[in-house]
Amino acid sequence: MSVILRHLRWMIAGLNKGTPGTPKRLYSADVRPVPLSPLSQQQQLQLLKSYYESKSEHRKPKQPMLEAVHEISIYIHRFHNLDLFQQGWYQIKITMRWEDGDNGLLGTPSRVIQYEAPDLGSEDVYGVWRIDDTDHSFSTQPFRIKYARQDILLSMMVSFNLSRSKHEGPSTSGVILKFELFYAPILENGTSLQASMDASPAAVHQFRLPSKALLGLHSYCPVHFDVFHAVLVDVSVHISLLKGGVYTSSQKVPSESRVDEDNDNEDYDQAKQEMLIKALSSARDILLEELQKISKAINQCIDFTDFTSKFDDKQGSQFPLSADTYLMNDKTSREVPSKIPNGTKKLEDGVLQSQCKDDLLQLYHSLGNQVYYLWSMFMRLHRTHKTSIMDFLREQWATDRRAEWSIWMVHSKVEMPHQYISSDIDSSSYHGSRRRASVMRTEDPAQTAAMRAELHRRSIAQMRINSRSIQDMHIFGDPSRIPIVIVERVVNAPLRSTSGNSYFIHREPKEANSLLVETHSKGTKKIHAGNPSQNGRVLKIVVFVHGFQGHHLDLRLVRNQWLLIDPKIEFLMSEVNEEKTAGDFREMGLRLAQEVTSFIKKKMDKASRSGNLKSIKLSFVGHSIGNIILRTALTESIMEPYLRFLHTYVSLSGPHLGYLYSSNSLFNSGLWLLKKLKGTPCIHQLTFTDDPDLRNTFLYKLCKQKTLENFRNIILLSSPQDGYVPYHSARIEMCQASSGDNSKKGKVFLEMLNDCLDQIRAQSSEHRVLMRCDVNFDTTLQGRNLNTIIGRAAHIEFLESDTFAKFIMWSFPELFT
Repeated sequence: MSVILRHLRWMIAGLNKGTPGTPKRLYSADVRPVPLSPLSQQQQLQLLKSYYESKSEHRKPKQPMLEAVHEISIYIHRFHNLDLFQQGWYQIKITMRWEDGDNGLLGTPSRVIQYEAPDLGSEDVYGVWRIDDTDHSFSTQPFRIKYARQDILLSMMVSFNLSRSKHEGPSTSGVILKFELFYAPILENGTSLQASMDASPAAVHQFRLPSKALLGLHSYCPVHFDVFHAVLVDVSVHISLLKGGVYTSSQKVPSESRVDEDNDNEDYDQAKQEMLIKALSSARDILLEELQKISKAINQCIDFTDFTSKFDDKQGSQFPLSADTYLMNDKTSREVPSKIPNGTKKLEDGVLQSQCKDDLLQLYHSLGNQVYYLWSMFMRLHRTHKTSIMDFLREQWATDRRAEWSIWMVHSKVEMPHQYISSDIDSSSYHGSRRRASVMRTEDPAQTAAMRAELHRRSIAQMRINSRSIQDMHIFGDPSRIPIVIVERVVNAPLRSTSGNSYFIHREPKEANSLLVETHSKGTKKIHAGNPSQNGRVLKIVVFVHGFQGHHLDLRLVRNQWLLIDPKIEFLMSEVNEEKTAGDFREMGLRLAQEVTSFIKKKMDKASRSGNLKSIKLSFVGHSIGNIILRTALTESIMEPYLRFLHTYVSLSGPHLGYLYSSNSLFNSGLWLLKKLKGTPCIHQLTFTDDPDLRNTFLYKLCKQKTLENFRNIILLSSPQDGYVPYHSARIEMCQASSGDNSKKGKVFLEMLNDCLDQIRAQSSEHRVLMRCDVNFDTTLQGRNLNTIIGRAAHIEFLESDTFAKFIMWSFPELFT
């Protein structure tokens, strides 16, 4: 009966009595709940008496052993359908276990609190959430997904209890938190629905909770599952160490060894209990600090009056003088309560060893009660302000990712050269400069970049990651397999002149005028200047353009990451050139321009009807020859009214300078065959064989067009492993092979390079960001095959991996919002 009462008290504890709803708990005989109150004074004395009486016997005495339990609470806010391929029923299952393989002690669901009822109709939800005693798992109720970008509000908190074996102190092992996504076709219902979901998970996403985090943590934890089941589950994780209980241990020992055995076991048990008390003290300190930080962030004042009165000096005076005097560090200061209660100050090192067991026992109960009180206080605060706390933790998570993901990123800043070599300077300075350049750069830039990335990858393999942050196992499962991103930010771009000695002129930024769009009944748009302080919506549009023989969904992984950064964007996955990428770039560019302008007008009409449209931000993402197509589209006259709205341009391995000086002989042979057998126009244009005069070729003329000067942010992604696109062409930079070429081909290449860079240095832009990002993929798992030999593997990896995009976008979010 007493066990049942303790279970009921634990279920009710920590709830806000003023709010409706009660927690639901599924009883399990294996669960050992945390008691609410310490042992009574009489029970403590009886326990100590039995301990000292057993000293005279030929056996190890019954000792008061202390226990603690980690409570890990998972708050599931909402399920957002980012990019699921199928409609149907979905369900989330949560389990947790110790990382070191102690499967005998799994995390056990102890309570579930449904904050709000799911905002779904009776046809869109089936059954209720459930707890499975077999695998100690928690599963949400099944819900039905009907359309893209659908939100399902779940709003529930499930708490797991995770304890260690007896005789063990605080854990040094991490915890694996596992989320599983189950799917069933939309036609199934009733018992067949649950049976189908119980079969096997459609996707799994695991996280590691480091041992440091088990003393206390409040963190946002987005769950995405995998690239084939791209969703966003808004989850926050809240952890604290709570006291478990007191039990006795007795063990018979041989009489001849009892003295040494008793001393060893006593020292061992004493050390474990001291470690546990220190852990409770740390958990209390962390919880106080987090409560202060969260309450300040959400602008909510916490009343600590009850806390200070409950654990004031009067209660502390019940402790023996030694504990009251020496166990507390008066130098510790906290600003949370105006009066710090006795026992809430940090323990000094080396003090616990001098304390007797009854002092330790009372200190254990005091710290445990304080932690539990603060933990209940946080739970009430979270229930009332769950959305504000989630928003704060999400912002904190986004900030912390820059530091965490910098492990796989190498940052550098470079200046554009102050002197440019062009065909219109005198030949002596030209040849002299070229000779100096050829002497200085004898190594292949692509090989140098690949070697640099490989050295960094090896250093990561030897790195020991030790932090309190939750670790995404998609990334931290095997850190050495993650792409290495080398970011080169170009700064202080000088203006080009014929003398070659001009520098970047720092001009006062022009007063930015916001642009208002008036929509008339006939659908025409009138654009005029307006007051920048005027309120209104900024329409953000991102256009994704696929490459050669590509599909309009090729860039969906990059799109999904952009949506996570800014959910309000409108995106266009260009379809107009599907199965037509072998044609002329001029035709493909015109079709894309028509598709883009039509899409912009439709979104402008919709935005104008719903409210005031302040301005537009138009961004482009291209892969491979999709970059040439979109640059061609920007030269069309129908795009001219929208050029002033251009915002960010992301180029994924785009051949901006064509295939001059391509060093991949196998790929060059394939291009030659395409030209000979099929006469593919775009291949002729890329290889400068569409006209006998290089200066009359399509790509040379395209570089003369001002296709880059209106973008505020330009990000050029390349890979030294990509054999499909020349390394220098994707980065728009000098080519080593051209440095010693004084022929017309070399001069044409230099003119194209300078024309492109001049657009980036154009005076029409007050501020422009230019970044070159080298992405080095781990292709060892693919082995040595034709794709890796010809360089296709890395070229396609830009479409099949989103980790590099995640690193870049979350490291520079201002470029994508």
